[in-house]
Amino acid sequence: MEDRIAEVAKLLAEAETTVALTGAGISVESGIPAFRGAQGLWERYDPMEYASIDAFQANPAKVWTMLLELEDLVMAARPNPAHQALARLENMGRLASVVTQNIDGLHQSAGSRHVVEFHGSGRRLRCIDCGRQVGRSEIMMSEMPPRCGCGGLIKPDVVFFGEPIPERAAMTAFALASACQVMLVVGTSATVAPASHLPMLAKRAGATVVEINLDISQLSQGVSDYVFQASASRVLPSLAQAVEQLAAE
Repeated sequence: MEDRIAEVAKLLAEAETTVALTGAGISVESGIPAFRGAQGLWERYDPMEYASIDAFQANPAKVWTMLLELEDLVMAARPNPAHQALARLENMGRLASVVTQNIDGLHQSAGSRHVVEFHGSGRRLRCIDCGRQVGRSEIMMSEMPPRCGCGGLIKPDVVFFGEPIPERAAMTAFALASACQVMLVVGTSATVAPASHLPMLAKRAGATVVEINLDISQLSQGVSDYVFQASASRVLPSLAQAVEQLAAE
């Protein structure tokens, strides 16, 4: 693996623009379970019953039982070495942006400044009627479901199934994918559209795709140029260190 780390480090040191696409896998070591796979959140909660906008509107109190559990996990989580390594790469000028499918805010907590939250943020709340963003401290959770001052239902400012990706986030992410020379794909199975299109778009535009994932994904054959089947907390700090060493030479 050391030889491949050195090769990818050289690519990052020479690339004009590198973008990272991250998914649930990068946050598992921070205590946030993945949504899919063994022991994932969807093993206990059917996503069509708990994570679709139709289900939320039909029975918001029921959906909030899952949301409160997820909120507790998110608020207790702390960045792990993989998040920190991406922030280090950005500080070195070797990473233009992180496009994350995660809603946990851990990239920002680790120090990353340029983060595109493709699926929104669980650290914000929003009224589905008037669209107003609401601070967590403004909402009483003693009554379910929580409501805005206008009477509308309050939900986390995240994208449920059946909702569109925020236009600004989508446009920014696709522009970054089209322009980058290297894309790091970290902790995502790349199965949920439209985020799953980003690595393919980068590849078609001539980028080198570097995949870091515990499991083989649909990108591993035919899309990814480098595949590290290992923990992001192991690979990314080694990669950041190798880039730092190249910069010091």
